[in-house]
Amino acid sequence: MRVRRFGALIGAGMALSLALSACGSDTEKTEAKTVVQKAKDDKKLTIGIKFDQPALGLKKPDGTFAGFDVDVAKYIAKQLGVPESGITFKETTSANRESFIGGGQVDLVVATYSITEARKQQVTYGGPYYVAHQDTMVNNDNADIKKTEDLKGKRLCKAAGSNSFRRITEPPPDGKLDISGVKLVDASSYSECVSKLKSGALDAVSTDDLILAGFANQQKGSFKVINDPFTDEKYGVGIKKGDIETCEAVNKAVNQMYSDGTAGQLLDKHFAGTGLKLVKTVPQMEGCA
Repeated sequence: MRVRRFGALIGAGMALSLALSACGSDTEKTEAKTVVQKAKDDKKLTIGIKFDQPALGLKKPDGTFAGFDVDVAKYIAKQLGVPESGITFKETTSANRESFIGGGQVDLVVATYSITEARKQQVTYGGPYYVAHQDTMVNNDNADIKKTEDLKGKRLCKAAGSNSFRRITEPPPDGKLDISGVKLVDASSYSECVSKLKSGALDAVSTDDLILAGFANQQKGSFKVINDPFTDEKYGVGIKKGDIETCEAVNKAVNQMYSDGTAGQLLDKHFAGTGLKLVKTVPQMEGCA
């Protein structure tokens, strides 16, 4: 009988311990800082950017970073109270943006991150801070592809983690695009897409015009953008799902960036002379609900 009572006491103790542990976990979750709170308390942020996109997010040989996304990230961080010296830039690819945000490897992602309904299920978006448009880039001597429909039967790059290729292979049933027989060529990133385009391993790269313009401008005379845009790509700031306080703070920063003229200056700094029509009015915010 005593053994049974002793066993019962042990079992009750373990249950109480587990209950307290669970309670502690809930408390920890409740007390988790928003990015705004972290910025205020620590004066530090880790921000995910691309390392291989000229004019947007590029790691230079000296270890510094340059590009429109980089400057936008610095501006937003400053508005949140974090100096440039408090920013750690972490390489973030199209394939790992959601997992990096959800897993806490980064606080924000500013990496040509198009806002989509599917992605909204996994992350909260601030912005958009710019609305780009999908276009197509080919080798400079290509005379066959002059408009999007000319991609029929051609070899098109499929960058890991990106949705751009789907807008060619799975166009909406509105009659605007009639493309068939596209042959997809896999690549780990858009920089690899561009390398394969230059080598002749594929015929075209189709994605956001800012991305294409950056690559074309980096290797002048090698490529051309066909200037046949067909989508709106709303670049958002990726934030952990449910962090509404930070979303609202980011939206405020983006509005300020346009109203004080900084956004226009940054667009000119990185894309003037590329032939793109740059929009310098503040985009319509998506909302944080």
